[in-house]
Amino acid sequence: MAETFVLISGACHSGWTWRLVAQELRAAGHRVLAPDLPGLADGDDPQKHSLAEVGDFVVDLVERHDLRDVTLVAHSWGGYPLTAAAPRLAPRLRKLIYWSAFVPAEGASLMDEVPPHYADMFTQIAAASGNNSVLFPFEVLTAAFMQDADASVQQLINGLLVPQPMRYFTETVTPVDPAALGVPASYVVGSEDLALPPGEFGWTPRFPQRLGADTPVIEFPGSHEAQFTRPAELAAALLKA
Repeated sequence: MAETFVLISGACHSGWTWRLVAQELRAAGHRVLAPDLPGLADGDDPQKHSLAEVGDFVVDLVERHDLRDVTLVAHSWGGYPLTAAAPRLAPRLRKLIYWSAFVPAEGASLMDEVPPHYADMFTQIAAASGNNSVLFPFEVLTAAFMQDADASVQQLINGLLVPQPMRYFTETVTPVDPAALGVPASYVVGSEDLALPPGEFGWTPRFPQRLGADTPVIEFPGSHEAQFTRPAELAAALLKA
């Protein structure tokens, strides 16, 4: 049965970063939209938009295309706009999938959810940026985000990432309760994902638990940037979810 996927990118990523995964999903007969979110298209002003406006954008996209039976997929920071949009789109949704994504808690921003050394690093980078934005240091990308890629791929992707508005890391959204919405949720995570260290700040079990005690967790072989390094495996995990 054909489904409609709306893929929401993570920090410093634009819609193009989903291309290999989108190809896999389309080859399986599904419709896929992977938009550039406000503030994250090439050349966007990272100071122009609020986190709430990113959620509004997702809602408008789905309503403007009159999409139905939609599976919303979020990667990493993308869990914030997905969560903001989901309550207003509930009648149009088939499922929510968080892939190594933040599941917001009441009153907590992304800065509250990452290890302190990450929060300090983001603050320093934004202060030095001149436009209150963040780009991940190359050393972080290679060691924790896509350590499973060779050096040439790491260099290519690093050069294509866009500045992340710091506001998107410091502002909050209202948590989502999938059961109350009547929309099932799943959590997908790569077995080699080191972007958040295991333990107190790890992706699991804390984030799936926020979606409900019985939330399925689907693990697949891949890193935090598996959309580049293991797209077929990631697409299969999303379809399984």
